[in-house]
Amino acid sequence: MTQLRDASILVVGASGGLGRDIARLLADQGARLILSGRDRGSLETLDLPGTIVTADLAVPADIVALVAGAIAVDGRLDGIVNAAGVVAFGAATEVTDPTLERLFAVNTLAPIRLLRAARAALAESAAAGRSPFVVTLSGVVSESPTANLAAYSASKAALAAFDKAAGRELRRSGIRILDARPGHTETGLSGHPIAGTAPRLPAGHAPDLVARRIVAAIMADEADLPSTAFSVPAVSPSAEGADTDG
Repeated sequence: MTQLRDASILVVGASGGLGRDIARLLADQGARLILSGRDRGSLETLDLPGTIVTADLAVPADIVALVAGAIAVDGRLDGIVNAAGVVAFGAATEVTDPTLERLFAVNTLAPIRLLRAARAALAESAAAGRSPFVVTLSGVVSESPTANLAAYSASKAALAAFDKAAGRELRRSGIRILDARPGHTETGLSGHPIAGTAPRLPAGHAPDLVARRIVAAIMADEADLPSTAFSVPAVSPSAEGADTDG
């Protein structure tokens, strides 16, 4: 069972619809948060305890600086939640190069670069007897690529494949990778795509329930959350054996 109290956790995309809820739940469990996004003002309005470190995930140097800044806060890093992402709609044969580059830079390459930059610190956390983890959100499109979301689906499917292979490699180091693949969630992401226009979508999952399921999985040492894991209401983290003292 992973204990979150006093764990030093970097939440990337903390000002987004899902990142915000995950960060609040982690704070409720006593985690020490490093909150990241592109806009400091948006992060400040979260009114959450933690240290703010801004970064543009499409810029490799920003990712290196982000991880270094996160480690500097507590002298260690025990977990990363990558809830950042961008979406684009449109026909597969009409996607532009700038759209492709942004999709893969943020959705695929950034999580890979984050793990690469944080690996040593996470391994040190494991050696110290903690239970380091990395959470990614490849989403249901990585399981079921969707028409008019071909490039977006590809960027997420590539991330899911990376997670599966990297998780096997890092298991012996005590580092756990947890990939979550919820279906459409009402985060507002589809309302501001980097290209195209969202079609009429059915009602999605409630972000707070998705966040609760993810945090419960972190604490329960789960290593995979397929789309079917989000078909029922999540159990409250406090009921999953969380440390609720204080």
